[in-house]
Amino acid sequence: MLGTVVNVAAVMAGTIIGVLIQSKLPKKVIEIIFQVMGLFTLLLGMMMALKMQQFVIGIGSLVLGSIIGELIGLEKYMNRFSEWVKSKVKLKNDKFSDGLITAFLLYCMGSLTILGAIEEGINGNSELLLMKSLMDGVSSVALASALGIGVGFSAIPLLIYQGGLTLLASSVGSFFTEPIINELSAVGGVLLIGLGINILEIKKLRILNMIPSLMIVVILVYFLT
Repeated sequence: MLGTVVNVAAVMAGTIIGVLIQSKLPKKVIEIIFQVMGLFTLLLGMMMALKMQQFVIGIGSLVLGSIIGELIGLEKYMNRFSEWVKSKVKLKNDKFSDGLITAFLLYCMGSLTILGAIEEGINGNSELLLMKSLMDGVSSVALASALGIGVGFSAIPLLIYQGGLTLLASSVGSFFTEPIINELSAVGGVLLIGLGINILEIKKLRILNMIPSLMIVVILVYFLT
């Protein structure tokens, strides 16, 4: 769990720096940072999505997962959670929810998250997650300067998700075959493309409601390939 703990610390440290410099940056600078993060997210998502080899499984996973997420209302519950946290810490940041959700998706959808967690769980090697920590820390500075302190609170679901993957891999590491990792990363890439569209305010997509696709793709790849 060392890699995940360092990752969480890096996100929180980056957020603090971003929030501190936020008040000193002109609005137009914050806006351009926001646009750069949106473009970067689109690029990262496209690179990951292009790894998809089982297109029928990928599309099927996204459709089924999105239906499940929509019926459950995941985005609604996440927004309620972020508003609850916001009220408890008495914050008035209008972009708190956006910061939490955007950062969580950006930090948890990448193949580096999956590969790093599996590597640490199976072999005890934290190198990949430590490299990811550096990247996430730098990203947190940019995100927090545009979206505020909500970015730092993404460390909570990051700890649960990434840490959970590490613990799972330590128990059933052989389950995560190369096809599963590839398709899981590819579907995550599609979600990141949607996130980039949200960040750039091209269209508001309910990305959180598509999260169950990540579970569905694992199940389909395991049983159909």
